[in-house]
Amino acid sequence: MDAALDIAALVLVLLGAFLCLTAAIGLLRFRDVPSRLHAATKPQVLGVMLIAAAIALSMRSWTVVVALIPVVLIQLATAPLNAHMVGRQAYRNGTVDEATLVVDELADRR
Repeated sequence: MDAALDIAALVLVLLGAFLCLTAAIGLLRFRDVPSRLHAATKPQVLGVMLIAAAIALSMRSWTVVVALIPVVLIQLATAPLNAHMVGRQAYRNGTVDEATLVVDELADRR
């Protein structure tokens, strides 16, 4: 049983690390701000969640699970807020390509 949990934790760590790596590569490779924000939030948050699950599996302690819950919740709360603030500031600065916007709800506020 311990070996199966260790293998599951290893797989979760590798998947989480891969997702965090793809988020970092996406930040460097994508050209426009909305694409970079998507790369910064979606895979990175899931990667952190997978790594936290792997830590909980490998430590096999409820105190570790209790300590990891706030980490995941804070990550879930701050990543979308951060993306929203960066995207809004990029829009205000004019660094967003307006031709790629489907709906521009802030056009009347400029």
